[in-house]
Amino acid sequence: MYKDFVASALEQANNHPVVTAVVGVALLATLATAPARISEMGKAKYWHSTKSLRLKMKDGRATSFADMCRAIVPPCRLNPFLFNGHLQTMWSVLTRESIPIYYKRRIFEHEDPTYTGQFAVDFVTKPNSGHNPSLPPRTTYFTEAEFSNIASDDSRPMLVMLHGLSGGSHELYLRHVLEPLVGEGGWEACVVISRGCSMTKITTSVLYNARATWDIRQTVKWLQKTFPNRPLFGIGFSLGANIITNYLGEEGSDCVLKAAIILSNPWDLQAGNLALMRTWFHRNVYAATMGGSMKKLFETHAEQVSQNPKINVDLIRSGKYLRDFDRYVQCPTWGYPTEGAYYRDASSVDSVLAIRIPFLAIHAEDDPVTTSEALPRREVQQTPYGVLCTTPGGGHLSWFELGSRRWFTRVTTPFFQTMAREIDLDAISKSEGNEEQLEGQISRADREPLKPVFHPMRRKMQMPGE
Repeated sequence: MYKDFVASALEQANNHPVVTAVVGVALLATLATAPARISEMGKAKYWHSTKSLRLKMKDGRATSFADMCRAIVPPCRLNPFLFNGHLQTMWSVLTRESIPIYYKRRIFEHEDPTYTGQFAVDFVTKPNSGHNPSLPPRTTYFTEAEFSNIASDDSRPMLVMLHGLSGGSHELYLRHVLEPLVGEGGWEACVVISRGCSMTKITTSVLYNARATWDIRQTVKWLQKTFPNRPLFGIGFSLGANIITNYLGEEGSDCVLKAAIILSNPWDLQAGNLALMRTWFHRNVYAATMGGSMKKLFETHAEQVSQNPKINVDLIRSGKYLRDFDRYVQCPTWGYPTEGAYYRDASSVDSVLAIRIPFLAIHAEDDPVTTSEALPRREVQQTPYGVLCTTPGGGHLSWFELGSRRWFTRVTTPFFQTMAREIDLDAISKSEGNEEQLEGQISRADREPLKPVFHPMRRKMQMPGE
């Protein structure tokens, strides 16, 4: 997706010279104020409950989850030449850093007939010389003999990852997280591929959407059975962050993951859509680029997706923006009357209130793709399990420092290593406080004669039989 940003911006510049001149003036004005902005870059802000989850450490000490997060998050000193969210985000297109992470892919059949079809999981493996031109670089399929021997009783921590919109395990931001963890870091990892992405094939008309939690749910259950002694952790990027947040909320106290990081989550999809469509630049660079990426995904799988009689292929091909794809594909596929109804139902902003494992959410205030207006600042203060960390700069999944290293890897690595190596995971409470009353809410007993109950995971779209 990111590779199309620069090309799209250049095309729009050629087609709209007057607007380009205005944008140029705005850029010069931004340059003039850059020193003041740069001085603010290192100041992270935190939102969390005043009664943050208590963590017992393996050496007998105790700390709060909020204090642990504050201790491991370093100052955010970004590249001063990439001084706003647009430049940070577009640098993702230009950087060519080589991080050779190798994968073995396995195709799974979904066990629930409601979500019939195949999905892929890429497992991080040792460097090898294998090559398959039908797959992304450094990715091959497991042989049947290899996969039949994959089970293990080892206790190495394992990370389950969800990529962003139309992405895959090949994404550089994802490999930046993996590099310090796998190998000498002692971690295992896998990436759940959204259906149809990363050169996968689909066998039914079912793709994925922003609350498509069914494939990660089956994957985690399989991992728990196959590697019974491995503590499992999760991380989601962008749309994958929205999906994993919904998954954590749906699982609640039954969640087998030990902790998670939520990175550049759109949170409130309706607010995000409105922000993307608000200005000419956002519409014609970001919304159009993401819409184009999803149209390419559709064309790759047009034969399968169009098996759904409610799909109008001509309307899909006539669309330009991401919301058009959601209107003409997601709505008829899942039964939503409008894309707004889909956005409201698939958003994860309320899901944080149902999560019962420690989670750290990281977001840049100048993210041009997932607006900071949608951040769950108040919601995360109502639960002891979460911490929201924001930085003034960083763009979308970027946070580039001088030398092209991403700042957020200075957070993800110590977070996961601390949780896996120093925290007594078995001692983490999944019923911290009253299940009927999170901090800040008025107890039911104090609301007589009314006794309403807020269920953060109650959805409007339900499958038959649920």
